[in-house]
Amino acid sequence: MKTKVLAIDDSRTIRSLLSETLSEAGFEVITAEDGQEGVETFAKTKPDVVITDINMPRMDGYGVIETLRGKKIATRVPILVLTTESSAEVKARVRGAGATGWIGKPFDDESLIFAIKRVAGMAG
Repeated sequence: MKTKVLAIDDSRTIRSLLSETLSEAGFEVITAEDGQEGVETFAKTKPDVVITDINMPRMDGYGVIETLRGKKIATRVPILVLTTESSAEVKARVRGAGATGWIGKPFDDESLIFAIKRVAGMAG
């Protein structure tokens, strides 16, 4: 069974890059173009790992993390933040909200794949 990854990003280019990179690495990839769609898609698809951008319309990445970690959903699914933001304050805020890890944009394919495998318990 393939590891299912939900990639949430408002950039069509980033969604396409993530989808291509992760599909080639053997993951099943589902995409959403903003946080609201991402949360709705999460409920329908039950992914193994979530990758989310921070700055998006309708619901930002903080909202995604807080919603997925909140009382209604309360998932333990790993959430990786993929963003150009790199300040200590932003990193502290996403960790405080419940994010599992951090990946900077632009991302390195091998590092991204390794991070997903690690948080999904696949890295050996």
